[in-house]
Amino acid sequence: MTVQTVLDPTNDLVEQAKRVLPGGSFGNMPAEVVLKEGKGGRIWDEAGREYVDFLLGSGPMFVGHAHPDVTAAVQAQVPLGTTFFGNNRHGIALAEAICDAVPCADQVRFVCSGTEADLYAMRAARAFRKRDKILKFEGGYHGMSDYALMSLAPKRPGNFPRPSPDSAGIPKSVQDEMLVAAFNDIGMVESLIEEQKDELAGVIVEPFQRLIPPNPGFLQALRAVTTRHGIPLIFDEVVTGFRFALGGAQEYYGVTPDLCTLGKIVGGGFALAAIAGRADIMKHFDRLAMDDEDFIFQVGTLSGNPVAAVAGLATLDVLKRPGAYERIFKTGRALMQGYAEILKRARVKARVVGNAPMFDVVFTDREVHDYRSALGDDAAMKRCNTLLRARGILKGESKYYISLAHTDEDVAFTLDAFAAAIAELQSARAA
Repeated sequence: MTVQTVLDPTNDLVEQAKRVLPGGSFGNMPAEVVLKEGKGGRIWDEAGREYVDFLLGSGPMFVGHAHPDVTAAVQAQVPLGTTFFGNNRHGIALAEAICDAVPCADQVRFVCSGTEADLYAMRAARAFRKRDKILKFEGGYHGMSDYALMSLAPKRPGNFPRPSPDSAGIPKSVQDEMLVAAFNDIGMVESLIEEQKDELAGVIVEPFQRLIPPNPGFLQALRAVTTRHGIPLIFDEVVTGFRFALGGAQEYYGVTPDLCTLGKIVGGGFALAAIAGRADIMKHFDRLAMDDEDFIFQVGTLSGNPVAAVAGLATLDVLKRPGAYERIFKTGRALMQGYAEILKRARVKARVVGNAPMFDVVFTDREVHDYRSALGDDAAMKRCNTLLRARGILKGESKYYISLAHTDEDVAFTLDAFAAAIAELQSARAA
């Protein structure tokens, strides 16, 4: 692939966006990134520039953009209706596919976003335990609810277990309902759970937190202590679900939670997410099974809509094919190993952190095992991302998502681009 210099016709679009959108964007990417088309592992912007795409819509496009099987399924459904508010056979089939694939899933409740799924999972734990407090982990991302936006990215990390809000507009009282621990510190977690066990409704964790793998035995110990006290363990698998294995991170690591949340891949690029878990907890969503005080009221206009459901089913069918996950892991490992070699040759203080399906470079010389140790040179990270975008590589602020559609050519092109970006970054530092 060659990167061409073209006349950028997007200035009018950017100016229009700045008039009608706060900050000129949807809140996700810089205002000047205006994307037009995606195909496989590539994406094009409005100026016609082509990129190897490691953003992947923030992760959903795991089998690539516009996969022919997913596209065909959606095109077949759209003339038959896009949403009904009632059950439809495709949503029911997708729920069964989730129950077949995901170890913890006895039953499923659909929503439209990961934020909703995480919010309702925490609510289900509260309803089941008849307690209020939720334990989460510093740096863990669980959507945009008030409860989730506690110590996601604290500017001045405070004293555990007191959380700090990440956004304006969150009631101060929310801090009293959330506890925060350090990821991978099982001693801290066990101590907190022992101390707070009579008030804890549940524990929510990303089994692979952002870019940080769990230490050997961490998830197993977390499972053991929550089981001992009858506290529901929630795996937030909005990102990891179907990405590490068909059964998600819980299959990959061999640890089964009580509840999990799913999003991104499960909707095949459309708005769909889910809460899945043990039947005795999930029955709190069943009005006929519960008394009024134990019933969780949940409805959603687009929940389980047939277009998203057929896209999700088609995506899962692609992932069930022999060799799909082997290919994804091979691609990711080639990039991770190549990046590590480039950084070593350039003598850059940085580490490649993550696992083959998703990783990034953290500009630090420390071992990365939790949120605080992952706080590297943010300016270097931003500069590197800008240099990569200029060389035809599109990624988010802090993650490379790998897809089934990425090719060996994409890997070679990306490694060349990264080597050039690191060289320019080092040259600028030396000047």
